[in-house]
Amino acid sequence: MNGHLGTAAGRGDLVRLALRLIVEEALEGEVADALGRERYERAEGDKAGYRNGYRTGKVKTAEGAVEYAAPQVRETPEPFVSGVRAALSGRTQELERLAVELYARGLSTRDIEDAFTDETGRRLLSRAAVSEITGRLWSEYEAFCKRDLAEHAVAYLFIDGIAERLRPGQRREAVLAAWGIGEDGRKALLALMAGSKEDVETVRAFFHDLRARGLGDPLIIVSDGAPGIIRAIEECFPRSARQRCLAHRMRNLAAKVPTDLWPEFRARATACY
Repeated sequence: MNGHLGTAAGRGDLVRLALRLIVEEALEGEVADALGRERYERAEGDKAGYRNGYRTGKVKTAEGAVEYAAPQVRETPEPFVSGVRAALSGRTQELERLAVELYARGLSTRDIEDAFTDETGRRLLSRAAVSEITGRLWSEYEAFCKRDLAEHAVAYLFIDGIAERLRPGQRREAVLAAWGIGEDGRKALLALMAGSKEDVETVRAFFHDLRARGLGDPLIIVSDGAPGIIRAIEECFPRSARQRCLAHRMRNLAAKVPTDLWPEFRARATACY
């Protein structure tokens, strides 16, 4: 999210990183349940097992394979078998949803409880572990939402609404995303906000938050043709140039041009830019 991941798609980066964080927190909570103590806490009386480093696990998602660190446990009365790891492969869609929601509006204890159940509906984590995990992930969310943006010398600011299903069985809703490309060429995810209808009031509030956290005036702000976004850009960033997103523009053109003429038309349109 801070530009160190090269040219991979921004949404994919976010989902993989956040999904890894959620899984690792759940695995730590599961081991704490099994041992009766958190990391680095000493057991009183007879030992009921101990942590013994980590091994790498992997789960396949729509955004590609995600590696995570799974804590290892030794010398427990019964061999420790992770129910969380066993359940991961069947819950990747749910975890991907949580990964986006984590940085769009934070996660609740209900979100974590529902995500980590087995096929019979049995909870894989205790209520205490769920509470601990939710607290740590909420701290991540708050830190992301409040972090200082003044360090980013943003040259190009991209604003777009991505449609995500943040609740199972419900319609997809827009998550407003702001990405910046700095003067050094690095890409950074600046902010996410769920529940946006891309109306001018919502987008204006989104921009005011970016400004309050230190975002300066980009050279160019790029968006689609949504009237609310355009008006909010003109109001909140009057010194920045505004450009229509070329990807959206090309999609609009592709919908209008006959299929047999599109390859030549696309080449000519691309040459204009």
